[in-house]
Amino acid sequence: MKKYIFSALAIAAMMVSCNNANSKMDEQPAAADSATSGMKVAYVEVDSLMTQYDFAKDYSVTLQKKSNNARNTLTQKGNALQAAVNNFQQKMNNNGFTSREQAASQQAAIERQQRDLQELQARLENELANETAKFNEALRDSLQNFLKAYNQDKQYDMILSKAGDNILMANKKYDITNDVINGLNKRYKPAKKEEPAEKKEEKK
Repeated sequence: MKKYIFSALAIAAMMVSCNNANSKMDEQPAAADSATSGMKVAYVEVDSLMTQYDFAKDYSVTLQKKSNNARNTLTQKGNALQAAVNNFQQKMNNNGFTSREQAASQQAAIERQQRDLQELQARLENELANETAKFNEALRDSLQNFLKAYNQDKQYDMILSKAGDNILMANKKYDITNDVINGLNKRYKPAKKEEPAEKKEEKK
């Protein structure tokens, strides 16, 4: 089964120039030297954002659980299919079928089982891919919305994402990662977890 990994491209090369936001954040990053550069530039470390933004951490746990459940399901189905194939082959070798029709019927059943497994794998992979895409979109939207408000006060001409070596060198004074993570976490309101049925009964 394919592994789906969060893509840093989901938030790469993000430019922000805001005129319509009305909220302000209290963080104070070091400003770029506009006198020498001609523009104010900042960047955000994507790796740090993915590991320290609570929304990203929570969603990572959710996606990992879905991936593990899908893998376990496919493993169980695959083992059952392999057992059926082994049983069929053993009967063939030992003349265990009373007729050709019986052998053909069991072979057809194995083929159906194999098709069902392939369809299940495709469906689970598609569901996981859709869930990952949903996460990437939500992450991008939350970051863009935050930066619009954040930049109302900071007035950066450009805010870049730094992932791997896409920015070969940058002065740390342009790094606003911690400010962005802190601001995002202040805004983030995790969904309430559903209580187990037994605990609900205890409260009644």
